Amino acid sequence: MLQGNHVGIVGTGIYLPKGVMTAADISAATNGVWSEEAVRDKLGINQKYVPQDPVADGTQEMGALAALDCLKNTGVDPKGIDVILCIGEEWKEYPLTTSALYIQDRIGAVNAWGIDVQNRCCTCVSAMKIARDMLLADDEVNMVLVVGGYRNGDFVDYTDRNMSMMYDLGAGGGAILLQKNLGRNLLLGSHILSDGSLARTAGVAYGGTANPITCENLEEARHSLRLFEPEKMKARLNEVSAPNWVTCIEKSLEKAKLQLSDLDYLAILHIKRSGHLGMFKDLGLSEEQTIYLEDYGHIGQIDQILSLHLALEQGKVKDGSVICMLAAGFGYTWAANIIQWGPCDQHSQ
Repeated sequence: MLQGNHVGIVGTGIYLPKGVMTAADISAATNGVWSEEAVRDKLGINQKYVPQDPVADGTQEMGALAALDCLKNTGVDPKGIDVILCIGEEWKEYPLTTSALYIQDRIGAVNAWGIDVQNRCCTCVSAMKIARDMLLADDEVNMVLVVGGYRNGDFVDYTDRNMSMMYDLGAGGGAILLQKNLGRNLLLGSHILSDGSLARTAGVAYGGTANPITCENLEEARHSLRLFEPEKMKARLNEVSAPNWVTCIEKSLEKAKLQLSDLDYLAILHIKRSGHLGMFKDLGLSEEQTIYLEDYGHIGQIDQILSLHLALEQGKVKDGSVICMLAAGFGYTWAANIIQWGPCDQHSQ
């Protein structure tokens, strides 16, 4: 039997908008600089989900809809949720509103308190570590909902050649529910690395206090997600990104008292095809041990929840499977965690 407290995953929920942008659409948006074939083969995008409904596809509302899907899938009473950690993006319906509290009200989690956390595309894995630590440390916290929406693709300028690494940005919502002493689906360990030298190498150029939106820059501001220092960012990432990811995987496995050979499934964010294939080669894993999100795009920090959700539906994750969630986010942060699916009684916590 399990010794001491542990944290398990109750289940997941997903919301995807009905709007779709195909590889052909992306090619056209680049004015033909990127061919449809190159978008598919090099960037690894067949299609991606984009906002369509002006109400349902808001960042906060997509998080709420994913949370409702999670509650439906798990049968959990929302009154049993103690904390909501919202991983939704800062680009949302109304600035300075607290997304966690909007979701709290929408799902009827009247006994919870909520807070917004943000680590860009690393936020899900980072928040799951925060949730696990809270659950193990606080006797009053027994269930935590990690949830959010994402639609940063709104800011992409497809005519900016430096932005090709972000042509895959899509939209959607995800939710993952964690519970103390669940007895199954254990979150066993996490590891996170950050490099603050890259903190302002990418971001939205207009709309903050440094560059407020004006009548003159309004149209440019609408699509001003940019690489501020593309050469510095790309050079540094080429140097440290792959090693940092490997370190995060190895350290999280070590904390879980497991080895790389135990890994069955990698829930990895969407990246270009060559990077994806290179990662699996470096780790000695097969492409069958993941789901490449070429039909969904990169939905930021929702990717790991989506990958696990799809893997459960497709039978790639089953009882006994060891899962690694792998993420990276502008700033720059790398993160991994280890989950053992199914009834698990061999790990002490």
